[in-house]
Amino acid sequence: MQILKWVFNLFFIYSSFNVFAGMVAQRSPMVCSEADRAALLDFKAKIVMDTTEILSSWVDRDCCGEDWEGVQCNQRGRVTGLQLQRPDRGSGTATGDVMYMKGTLSPSLGALQFLETLVISGMKHITGPIPDSLSNLTHLTTLVLEDNSLEGNIPLGLGHLSSLNAFSLSGNHLRGQIPPSLGNFRNLNLLNLARNSFSGPIPSTFKSFISLQSLDVSFNLLTGHIPDFVGQFRNLTYLDLSNNLLSGQIPISMCSLASLSDLSLNQNQLTGTIPDQLVGLKSLASLQLSENQFIGQIPESISRLKNLWNLNLSRNGFIDPLPVIGVGGLPSLLSIDLSHNNLSLGTVPGWIKDRQLSDVNLAGCRLRGALPKFTRPDSLSSLDLSDNFFTDGILGFFTNMSSLQKLKLSNNQLKFDLSAIRLLDGLSAIDLHSNQLTGSLSSILNNRTSSFLDALDVSNNQISGAIPEFNEGLNLKVLNIGSNKIAGHIPISVSNLIQLERFDISRNQMAGTIPTSLGLLLNLQWLDLSINRLNGKIPNSLLGIKDLRHANFRANRLCGEIPQGRPYNIFPASAYAHNLCLCGKPLPSCRTKSVTKKIGS
Repeated sequence: MQILKWVFNLFFIYSSFNVFAGMVAQRSPMVCSEADRAALLDFKAKIVMDTTEILSSWVDRDCCGEDWEGVQCNQRGRVTGLQLQRPDRGSGTATGDVMYMKGTLSPSLGALQFLETLVISGMKHITGPIPDSLSNLTHLTTLVLEDNSLEGNIPLGLGHLSSLNAFSLSGNHLRGQIPPSLGNFRNLNLLNLARNSFSGPIPSTFKSFISLQSLDVSFNLLTGHIPDFVGQFRNLTYLDLSNNLLSGQIPISMCSLASLSDLSLNQNQLTGTIPDQLVGLKSLASLQLSENQFIGQIPESISRLKNLWNLNLSRNGFIDPLPVIGVGGLPSLLSIDLSHNNLSLGTVPGWIKDRQLSDVNLAGCRLRGALPKFTRPDSLSSLDLSDNFFTDGILGFFTNMSSLQKLKLSNNQLKFDLSAIRLLDGLSAIDLHSNQLTGSLSSILNNRTSSFLDALDVSNNQISGAIPEFNEGLNLKVLNIGSNKIAGHIPISVSNLIQLERFDISRNQMAGTIPTSLGLLLNLQWLDLSINRLNGKIPNSLLGIKDLRHANFRANRLCGEIPQGRPYNIFPASAYAHNLCLCGKPLPSCRTKSVTKKIGS
């Protein structure tokens, strides 16, 4: 949602710029200023690698010609725009990994005296500081340096850029306090400093942003209170202060922002109650207050927010009773999360159960008895009823849930045989761990299992039988069947799970050897085979799994030399403890004859 909002804002920022560029292109081209060309070539020289191939077009003498990608000029041959964004090669390619620029930002950028738009974004590996020389670009209206790896502080001199309309440094490694000099941006419409390591308070000089429409300082280390002057930003439509260390209460002044549509204060240290005056946020579409220290009851006034479609109040201290919401209350609601508060609901309230919702999250709300029957199950795409006290109701529960993609029923008291359910074709993630399930895995992992399923967790149950053979075409990324009563061997066909990232079969009754085919799971990051009855060697084929971060072979009957290569020989010794005769780093060195004898016996 936040990314879409940012793209939406950038579209309007660039639209007028692109119209102007198109008008220039229709006229006879002007040869660019030699000084501007030299500044651009110096910037290019500081980029030591460019897999985007954008800069490879900067070769002829006229930097204002159509060949210099990302460069725009005015009729006098002066560079007015430099727009370098990571190319979109289409979905299905990992552009974030292979498309980048590596190097630093040249101070020569500050010599482009007529520059109005500077956008260098998504390049990932541009490091070093923001050049102080950018403070010389007094004509600049758009400065976007987001999603790079820039370091250090924001230069104080950037406060001289009083003509800025849009300023984004999000997604870098910047630190220190936000300089008060940024308050000089009196014409600012968009400010995005998210995903850095900024500390200290929100500067009081920000009160001069009377035209501000979008403010995002999320995912930093900001402290202090939410300033009262935020209530003066009458044009504000988007406000994200989430994932910081902000404290205090929601200021009443903020409740008068009639144009605000998105408000996120998640993961801070905010206290107090939700003010009744929140009803003044007449345009509010998304309200996210999760993971704070709010207390008291959820006010009835929330029900009068007619445009609200996303309500997330999870992980706070809200108490019963919930507000009584009539037929006309919250008419636009699609997503609700009340998980992990101090609520004792008993049953799912009718105004939730009978509504056409896409996402319902009521984990840890002390719900009891049978699983609820939703009036409009076909609208549900995500349902989380974990950490409750449900005991039955699985039969017919999936009926008409044609849109369901994610389901969490973990940590309840459900008792049923896995053969009683058939997973929906559209399910991508199902979590049933920590219940009292019986039956065998073949009921849910078989030749009918949908290729959409990418995460299955049925750990900590009473499932028995063997691990079934895996067909080609499955796209499982997470398979957790630990802490059950599963026996038999690890099937050789496990190699068909080529997308698997997490594989946990710990605390079962598995026997036989570890198949060498396990080494074909090149995406594996987590492997836990501990506390079983596995024998033989740890196959050297596992050395082919380069991204493995966690492995545990503890408490089996394994013998022989541990694969001598990273990361196996640097995992802690506890990962190999309580086996028959494993040896080699990180355990003591092998004694060849005795080890061979024990393996063959």
